[in-house]
Amino acid sequence: MRMRWWKMLGLAGIMGVAATGVVIARAERRRRAYTPEEIRARLKERVQGASAETGQPEGRRS
Repeated sequence: MRMRWWKMLGLAGIMGVAATGVVIARAERRRRAYTPEEIRARLKERVQGASAETGQPEGRRS
C-alpha cells in the first residue's frame, strides 16, 4: 500500500512538470508572435504613458 502512495505522488509530480512546460511553451510562442516593429511600438507607447503619468520628460529618470 505504501509503495502505491509514492508511485501516485511521483506520477502527479511528473504531470505537474509536464503541465508547467506546456504553459511556458505557450507563453513563449505568444511572445515570439510579435514582429520587432510591433515590440518597438508597444515599448514606445509604454514609455509615453509612463512619462505622462509622472510628468517627467522621456529619457533618463533620476
